[in-house]
Amino acid sequence: MKAMIFAAGLGTRLAPITDTIPKALVDVGRKPMLQRVIENIKAAGVSKMVINVHYLAQQIVDFLRDNNNFGIDITISDESDLLLDTGGGLLKAAPLLDGDEPILVHNVDILTDLDFKAMEAAHKESGALATLLVKDRKTSRYLLWDKQMRLRAWINTKTGQTIPSGGSPAVSAGQQSLTPLAFSGIHIISPKILDDLSLYASTLAVECPAGDLGVDVSPFGIIPFYLDEALSGKYIHGYLSPTPYRWVDVGSHATLAQARALF
Repeated sequence: MKAMIFAAGLGTRLAPITDTIPKALVDVGRKPMLQRVIENIKAAGVSKMVINVHYLAQQIVDFLRDNNNFGIDITISDESDLLLDTGGGLLKAAPLLDGDEPILVHNVDILTDLDFKAMEAAHKESGALATLLVKDRKTSRYLLWDKQMRLRAWINTKTGQTIPSGGSPAVSAGQQSLTPLAFSGIHIISPKILDDLSLYASTLAVECPAGDLGVDVSPFGIIPFYLDEALSGKYIHGYLSPTPYRWVDVGSHATLAQARALF
């Protein structure tokens, strides 16, 4: 298994800490978040990963160099000129993720002790194009899953917006046959899905000049792409860990304090 870490975010909700350092380097228990994520992924047997950068990118590059890339093969996907969001970021990095191995995709602000090997085994056994870590937690936006944990829809409970637009019968009936679960910022993808990702990006209206890898990339999110895949009949799988694990989304000062207490 290979990995990609999304570390390009601005971290605006962690200001003023992030006024001078990128969110990826914010300290959690005497270690920057990025280091914690790298070490966890490395412990799962991953020896090659890509990290995207944008805001204060050179600080991340220098940090990795000063730590000898933590003894593994790390390549930078540079988004300094334009922040590409999760879908665009993955597409730009795709040429660096060649091969037949599954790819673990991990947000840098998610701190966890999840068993990645168990999730990888579940992904391989399912045969899905993508396996998304999901949790039963309170949020305003949910992915909706059938009894086989196949992705079927999305809903914003605050606005009532749904995908598919107007809602499926199950959504309109209060999700009686679909289970609402929140995406948890970690997913494993088959490299086969990258071709679909490129085709999906080509249908978007926004156009951007080719980047340094010669890839025309527009900023777009990964979740709308997964929904597009699911609605076209592709297998997007939801993963509920059978064993307990710690998980914190370090997106605010409150959750940063929680992460520092846990880790």
